[in-house]
Amino acid sequence: MFRHLVLPTIFLVLGYGFWVSPDFKEIAAGVAVFLFGMLSLEEGFKAFTGGLLEKLLKRTTNKLWKSLSFGVISTTLMQSSSLVSVITISFLSAGLISLTAGVGIIFGANLGTTTGAWLVAGLGLKVKISAYAMPMLVFGILLIFQKSKELKGIGYVLAGLGFLFLGIHYMKEGFEAFKDTLDLTAYAVRGYPGVFLFTLIGLFATVVMQSSHATLVLIITALSAQQITYENALALAIGANIGTTITAIIGSLSANIEGRRLAVAHLIFNTMTGFIAILFIYQLTMAVDSISYFVGIEADNYTLKLAVFHTIFNSIGVILMLPVIPSMVRFLERSLKAKRTTRRSAPRYLNQAASDLPEAMLAAVRQETQHLYDNAASIIAGGLSLPLNAIHSNKSLEDVIFNARTVIPANIDQQYEESVKSLYADIVDFSSSYQGELSADQVEELFRLRAAGRDIVEAIKDTKHLQKNLSRYFIADNPYIHHEYNTLRMRLASVLRELHKVRQKSENDSATILSLDRLRLDMEEYDQNLNHNLSSLIRQKLISGPMSVSLMNDSGYASDVTRKLVQMGEVLFSQSDLRTKSIEQSLSLNDEELTEIMHSQHNNGKERSIL
Repeated sequence: MFRHLVLPTIFLVLGYGFWVSPDFKEIAAGVAVFLFGMLSLEEGFKAFTGGLLEKLLKRTTNKLWKSLSFGVISTTLMQSSSLVSVITISFLSAGLISLTAGVGIIFGANLGTTTGAWLVAGLGLKVKISAYAMPMLVFGILLIFQKSKELKGIGYVLAGLGFLFLGIHYMKEGFEAFKDTLDLTAYAVRGYPGVFLFTLIGLFATVVMQSSHATLVLIITALSAQQITYENALALAIGANIGTTITAIIGSLSANIEGRRLAVAHLIFNTMTGFIAILFIYQLTMAVDSISYFVGIEADNYTLKLAVFHTIFNSIGVILMLPVIPSMVRFLERSLKAKRTTRRSAPRYLNQAASDLPEAMLAAVRQETQHLYDNAASIIAGGLSLPLNAIHSNKSLEDVIFNARTVIPANIDQQYEESVKSLYADIVDFSSSYQGELSADQVEELFRLRAAGRDIVEAIKDTKHLQKNLSRYFIADNPYIHHEYNTLRMRLASVLRELHKVRQKSENDSATILSLDRLRLDMEEYDQNLNHNLSSLIRQKLISGPMSVSLMNDSGYASDVTRKLVQMGEVLFSQSDLRTKSIEQSLSLNDEELTEIMHSQHNNGKERSIL
């Protein structure tokens, strides 16, 4: 009910303000133009993310100070802590970064917002920035109409800066004009009552505009026109800092549990920082006076002193909260738990927040396809009558096969329906419904991920065909057919083990991915040896004709499982960037090259036997 009343109320207040004062129109238009500039600026920066942002974010996860630095620098460049918060939630929801790294980025983003206050107070109010806005808008709009994504991005950035400058100009002119008709300082409230009142006003203004940066610019322009007192401006800045969490909270509504934890961490940090600033506002004001005097800021330059205050209380918040980040993360993980579900096919990474950026969408699809493989690996191992944890262990595979001499009942059809089919459908639907623009490399990567999911599904179906005869013959009394089927189990178990090792390897280990070709070569070599062994076994009447036919068919199924799982592993377990993945794919052996290598090895074997 309350949410439905907010927008009509805002419209009524604005309409009344427009009717009462033409100067209010100019201020409101300035805010609107400024906010539109921020949207354009965000759109422009999104055009340049294509892979670069993913690389940067990955490199900020290993050290907390790197996460903090990334938050400061990215917010300084983009002039939007809200955009940085949304991007961080998106990547966290996709599993690209840890919660600790996400908290570090958010803390840094709060510190980065202080640069906006410095730019507006130090530059925006001292020069006629509207003169710079016009050419930026002209060139920006021209570039937006170009086909090139990069040129469009530059155009949005230029247009965004132009609208920002124009918005600041209109706000400044509007407040200057107010002097002749209305003095807002008459409504100033002194002491702690004023601090609490104007903190709430700043919070409300930021919630409405969803931009603390816009609120700060409004405060600074009003302060420069002497329409609010310095003390009330400080309280408004505190409220803006608390109110900026609304964007993260809204963004987390469509995220998974990790995104919600990050939004709560953001709320805790800004609320605690705001509480400290309110509690010690007069001590901080004296500190601002001392620092301003030391750096040469004039005593009556309240706009720059506001920027100093904004920097001080955000810095204090970071200094106080930084040591408790590990404890905060543990608290959030204990307090906010993911909904428990017994469905193994329930998606873990597919959510609206993960689809905000192409990189996050691709990461979510990759992570969910790995989840699909985890479910499939259990089914395939069960089809071999082997426990998956034993295959992944350090035990000798010979010992694993020897110890698993009983058939494990496995209904592959039922397991497929319960843990694979619907999850695979969710992955396909999520990736197909993405509305954003993808580069050529990203389109190719998405195609490979879909193909990897299809390979997983087909490997399960081949295992189902293999299971019937395998379950019958690996415990058969005939030692020869028993040996051959245990060899098949060994080959497929080695594929699952090698894939597990590849997955555990460090990032960008291309040699590990390419080593999967060895598995395909081994399987091809086994097929050739099997043909030779089958002829010998049949000739000596050691196995029956039906046994040999079953073995040949099942060898084909095993080869298909190997080929599909290796193809899947080369795509799914490589952590390289898109360009490196393309190189890896080009270096991996195709079917023709495998046949040629096997033919060469066969001929060399013949030559050695002759010699």
